[in-house]
Amino acid sequence: MDQRISFLTLAVSDLDASRAFYRDGLGWTSELDVPGEVLMFRAGEHLVFSLWERSHFEAEVGTTQRGPGVVPLTISHNLPTPEGVDEVLATAERAGATYVEQGTQREWGGYSGYFADPDGYRWEVAYNPGPVGRIVLP
Repeated sequence: MDQRISFLTLAVSDLDASRAFYRDGLGWTSELDVPGEVLMFRAGEHLVFSLWERSHFEAEVGTTQRGPGVVPLTISHNLPTPEGVDEVLATAERAGATYVEQGTQREWGGYSGYFADPDGYRWEVAYNPGPVGRIVLP
């Protein structure tokens, strides 16, 4: 198996709210939009980020866990500067992010903050100056 990820799919409770957040609020361009079912964005050279309406997701994958707390997953967006982190966090807040943690200098040497999409999925927005951080920059 090749060491890569081709699709990242999240089950969402309200596809219209997700569309408003990602496409209209964050300014992303969709590659595929099937109302009431799925919304897909090109998120990298060989990566598609997919938002699948929860009932359609569960019909194929199985019942999802529900309950209090944060899903044990972060999606990260790495940037070349700390100022870029602050700009993206501000954009997410204007788009209606349900949670925003402002950018903070981290003990590992970088700078990062977080926001939550309409379903509470946490996005880390980071400036990672180390070698691994540079791997993912365009």
